[in-house]
Amino acid sequence: MSSTAFRSLVGAALLFATVASAPAAAQHDDIVETAVAAGSFNTLAAALDAAGLIETLEGDGPFTVFAPTDEAFAALPAGTVESLLEPGNRDALISILTYHVVPGRVTAEQVVELDRATTVNGAEVRISATRSGVRINDSNVITTDVLASNGVIHVIDQVLLPPETETAGAEPMSRRERRDARSAMDLMALAIDRGVPLFNDGHVGSTAAIYEIATRSVLAGNLDLPRTVTRALERGVAEAERTHDLRDRAWVYRRAMDRALDALEGRMRMAVRDRH
Repeated sequence: MSSTAFRSLVGAALLFATVASAPAAAQHDDIVETAVAAGSFNTLAAALDAAGLIETLEGDGPFTVFAPTDEAFAALPAGTVESLLEPGNRDALISILTYHVVPGRVTAEQVVELDRATTVNGAEVRISATRSGVRINDSNVITTDVLASNGVIHVIDQVLLPPETETAGAEPMSRRERRDARSAMDLMALAIDRGVPLFNDGHVGSTAAIYEIATRSVLAGNLDLPRTVTRALERGVAEAERTHDLRDRAWVYRRAMDRALDALEGRMRMAVRDRH
């Protein structure tokens, strides 16, 4: 990933989001020291320690870290954090934590267009910005530009889960599940194919309508889909109902479908892998 590409995240936060900018940390404090001093990242610090990543994030870097607050970790299902901190789950913990780190130092003044970024984990995070805020996957950026000597921290309100974590432990897909997943994917892909040229030609209302029809049709279709998929679409509908600007509404539905497609594609890949 180019450093130029990633720079839009927090730049977009300045343009569109109503987030607070934290005061710059003393430049002799590295990312770990800065997080500990902030007092809101105790769980993150404990997780980094358990994963053996403290030394890495104390290194030269530079790194950009999307840091979940203690409240974000507390919002995970009961027992999740305790389970991840167990020695036997170290690989899973490392996978999750490295999904919160992007190579390079990226500050809020560096503004370019961006919709995705590749993390140290190797998987991508989705980045989107509207007038209501900036989101990394389903999390909100709530504070930007917490500066450290070897990088920068942007605070988020949810823990990011890499795709392999979201589908881990899933039961093999039945014939109906595979059929329904393909039907949902085809419908959403068709809507995006129809909507993109309309949006680019300025027909944002028509685009929003097409995306809404596809989203609601998948939800109403009595399809046997993973909960991550229906939850992404339901959140999109709820957010769109609060969004009055047609351009923003189109993007809300588009992001919801992108999240659903990512989840379905991950689930299908998992099913193919399990069959072999």
